Amino acid sequence: MSGQIEASEEAQEAKKGGGRKKLLLLALPVLLVAIGAGLWFGGILPPLLGMGAPPASAEGREPGPRVVAFLDMPEIVTNLNAPGRRAVYVKLRSKLELARAEDSAAVQASMPRLMDLFQTYLREVRPEELRGSAGTQRLREELVARANIAVAQAGRGDAQQARVNDVLFLEILVQ
Repeated sequence: MSGQIEASEEAQEAKKGGGRKKLLLLALPVLLVAIGAGLWFGGILPPLLGMGAPPASAEGREPGPRVVAFLDMPEIVTNLNAPGRRAVYVKLRSKLELARAEDSAAVQASMPRLMDLFQTYLREVRPEELRGSAGTQRLREELVARANIAVAQAGRGDAQQARVNDVLFLEILVQ
């Protein structure tokens, strides 16, 4: 009987050892993933993999802050697409935010095309589309897209094309 007891004790010890091996095999990948995530989100791993910040400039300094330029747009007064006999007008005064100060000459040269695109778009807008901050934001997005189209058409062949970052509204009046 003592032989059977010893055999059953050895079987239990083998099962315990096998359970520890399984636990180790399951815990090891989880532990490695946790360590990798900690290194990644801690900011240690990306520079080691060459995915860090862009290198400093040739003099060893970090590039300075981006300088933007603002360009005044001529005042626009045009009618909107309003149903009925009564005409509804919009008066718009705005500034363009340019990506670089040296782009102002290129944008100024494309001003007739830019004004045409703005007025053509505004004539198709219904007065209710301009209500509220959401309407103003949609108008801003559409005008920025059209401004970049006008500037891109005027500056074909440039190595670095002029770009309009934003349209800033000084006055919007709908009557």
